[in-house]
Amino acid sequence: MELTVVGCSGSGPGPASPASCYLVEHDGFRVLLDLGNGAFGTLQALADPVTVDALYLTHLHADHCLDVAPFVVWHRYSGRSRGRPVPLYAPAGADRRLASAYYGDGAPLEDVFDFTVLTGEPFDLGPFAVRTARTAHPVECHAVRLTAGGRSLVYTGDTGASAAVVDLARGADVLLAEAAHPDVPGLPGGLHLTGRQAGEHAAAAGVGRLLLTHVPPWVDAEGQLASAREVFPGAELVEPCATYAV
Repeated sequence: MELTVVGCSGSGPGPASPASCYLVEHDGFRVLLDLGNGAFGTLQALADPVTVDALYLTHLHADHCLDVAPFVVWHRYSGRSRGRPVPLYAPAGADRRLASAYYGDGAPLEDVFDFTVLTGEPFDLGPFAVRTARTAHPVECHAVRLTAGGRSLVYTGDTGASAAVVDLARGADVLLAEAAHPDVPGLPGGLHLTGRQAGEHAAAAGVGRLLLTHVPPWVDAEGQLASAREVFPGAELVEPCATYAV
């Protein structure tokens, strides 16, 4: 299994990276985890969009889903569509919300996507066994665990401190964890992890590797990494366009 970072900037595109988007591949099957604003352009430099087999949207904030709109344009007008709808897994209401974002009248997108609502039940997606967990975030958000070939990747999506995310990540080979909040007092809970909290979640879950992501442009990424390493010494910051073996 391989993980390629298409976009990793937190809360919106940054000067060095689009917003959240991760390409996961195993045995020739490709799934996108989130497709935030700015990510579709970078995706085209890394992979042919027609080879994307499925999309998984953790939640419906713009920095995780807004580039679904250019994905629709590409599939409708490039002349290189797959010829069948692309499976898209997302929270309830994604079909309407994404249709409205694409075009104001909310005309359906079922010619491009086969929508499936995330319910918390496990499912199979190509070679992947998929498990999910609700996170601590103001809107419905589902962390995801992908298992294939005896290896597991967990992606937190957006979350504050969450026992459910720790349980989902238990024993995973790689935890791709957001670290958007700096370690300063007074920030609201139930929204994002600090670097230290990401490290604590990784340590509590007993994961093999911690990759930090979703650091906003105005937050000191190296500071987030240093905080995570206080409790999980091997923590790493993801790099835009880098590929990681899981």
